[in-house]
Amino acid sequence: MLHGGHMRAGLPLGEEVFADAGYTILAVSRPGYGRTPLATGTSPDGFADVVAGLCAELGLGPLAAVVGQSAGGPTAVALAARHPELVERLILQSAVGPVLWPDRRTRMGAAVVFHPGTEAVTWRLIRAMTRRAPGLALRLLLPDLTARPVAVVLASLTDARRGALLDLFGRMRSGAGFRNDVRATSTPRAVARLAAAAARVSRPALVIASRDDGSVAYDHARSLAGTIPHARLVASAAPSHMIWLGDDYPAIAATITGFLESGTVSPPPSTSR
Repeated sequence: MLHGGHMRAGLPLGEEVFADAGYTILAVSRPGYGRTPLATGTSPDGFADVVAGLCAELGLGPLAAVVGQSAGGPTAVALAARHPELVERLILQSAVGPVLWPDRRTRMGAAVVFHPGTEAVTWRLIRAMTRRAPGLALRLLLPDLTARPVAVVLASLTDARRGALLDLFGRMRSGAGFRNDVRATSTPRAVARLAAAAARVSRPALVIASRDDGSVAYDHARSLAGTIPHARLVASAAPSHMIWLGDDYPAIAATITGFLESGTVSPPPSTSR
């Protein structure tokens, strides 16, 4: 499991579907996140090799699947492309693909608020806001996750989903990881490298994304599904980047389970290529 930006191995997101299907999960913090030093394979290719080495040390493999979420997507693609003997399937969830990411506004903002010297203060303030003014916290944070009007998304959230989002926001940290993510995905050279890796993936792939993702545009998923030779694109009805909180996630989870069991995809009715 390769989580996305501001996440780490000890902060779970979406692991339940794999655990419920009887799989053991190995989650690793990517460079700059959690306890993984930034120097540990700073590029997606480099860290993919580190993960392959870790699996060899632990005597693990082949892996039923490598899962890449959001900014963890490029590393998951690299692992599947560079180590096909280790990876049986590739699952990409709201993943960054061979498209320039993030946009200029996000890059400029990240250079300030998620700089390694300031990110602790940023997340301390966010954590305080999620506890003392949860409604305000969601109104301020959701615009970066959805392409829909924030009021519409807020109205669609159940109390349980609001609580899950607030808990997640309250536990996130960036370390030096997010700035490294931006460097690794925001240049034409990086996009070309990821596209080349995606084209080399020989294993079956399941690409899941929402058309209303405001963080990683749906074009990323389309590009991944169009470049990976044996990929299927499943459209989530979630109103944001967080596909795990969509009304159709039970159907998405069933598709994931079926993919793990057979290597092929039987999409739920709401999905499309």
